[in-house]
Amino acid sequence: MAQEQDQEFVEYLVRALVDHPTDVKTERTVDEMGVLITLHLNPEDMGQVIGRQGQTAKSIRTLLRVVGAKRKSRVNLKIHEPEGSRRPPREQSNDRDRELSSDIDEFKL
Repeated sequence: MAQEQDQEFVEYLVRALVDHPTDVKTERTVDEMGVLITLHLNPEDMGQVIGRQGQTAKSIRTLLRVVGAKRKSRVNLKIHEPEGSRRPPREQSNDRDRELSSDIDEFKL
């Protein structure tokens, strides 16, 4: 039971963040590298768990490392990307950025 505290912690934390808490599932695997917790969730909740520029996911991973350190184990989190999910397109640089870039290239001679 004590070994699965990290898995329970992730489920508890993520369920508090998402709109579809019943869809939150985790898989826990252990190998020579440590513990890997794979998180499965509703595709609509991906943005809430990942956060802006990945900050929420990074924070969850940091907390998980602390939980693992308490048990003297390395714990990592993988967020499973469901089939058919769409990542938002990368923002295209605007015209002003392109102009600045070309100006900089002229100075490199």
